[in-house]
Amino acid sequence: MIPFEELAVVTFHEARGARFRVAQAGRGPDIIWAPGGDSPASYWAEQFDFFHRDFRCTSFDPRGAGETTSAPPPWSMKQFGADCAAIVEAFCDPPVILAGLSMGALIVQQVAIDFPHLVRLAIPMGTAAKITGFTRDWMEAEIAARAGGALRMPADFAACHYAAFAYPARALADDALWARIKAAYTPRFAERDPEMLIAQWRPCLDYDVTEALGTCPVPIHAVAFSEDVQTPPRLVRKVAEAAMNGHYHELPGLGHVSLNRHDPGSVNACLARIVAEHG
Repeated sequence: MIPFEELAVVTFHEARGARFRVAQAGRGPDIIWAPGGDSPASYWAEQFDFFHRDFRCTSFDPRGAGETTSAPPPWSMKQFGADCAAIVEAFCDPPVILAGLSMGALIVQQVAIDFPHLVRLAIPMGTAAKITGFTRDWMEAEIAARAGGALRMPADFAACHYAAFAYPARALADDALWARIKAAYTPRFAERDPEMLIAQWRPCLDYDVTEALGTCPVPIHAVAFSEDVQTPPRLVRKVAEAAMNGHYHELPGLGHVSLNRHDPGSVNACLARIVAEHG
């Protein structure tokens, strides 16, 4: 695998009152990778490595993460969607393929709804039309606990806490894989600004596009992971069912972030099949 820092060309782009860090690699039709909550562009390293030979891959640090700077929160998901659309218009030849995970998947859906002329295929993974049930209660509880800096997790505890939500039990039982996850997650969440986490998570909880998906003309292929604790397959299936042109895929044995470190090969193969179906 080519290291992300060697593969991607990084630049900065000012738009919509923010200065976005943008990463791009490869040539060909455009795929935009929308980052999940708390994640910079480099979280898509394994997808860049797989797809860059046939596609031009682009990602960016969203507001509240990485090296992007912007006006202070609150932000809305429509704002995140407009940010992504601005990146598409500045760096790509639309219409593009748009893929995202978690918060990035909500961004994908928002762009497809608000800017359908920019998107020829949308692939939201680990997603929801509206967050309900356990996922909602967990996110609300974390926001409440972190408000005003009331809760600050020790780095080693935070790594274990968020890894349990990201990976299936079989992955965490692999000592060698856990060592890699721990090495990445410990500094990542030790340095995470709780107010920025809240500023990203709150728009996710305010999000509801159940009706809007029904009039969105963009083909939407919603990808679920069978062992996903954060966004169980039930939530992902509802996206496919609500969409005008919706399709559902479920990958067995994978968790919310298995596309990173655990089993990117299975996820990349699924994405490649979906893209091939659309020419």
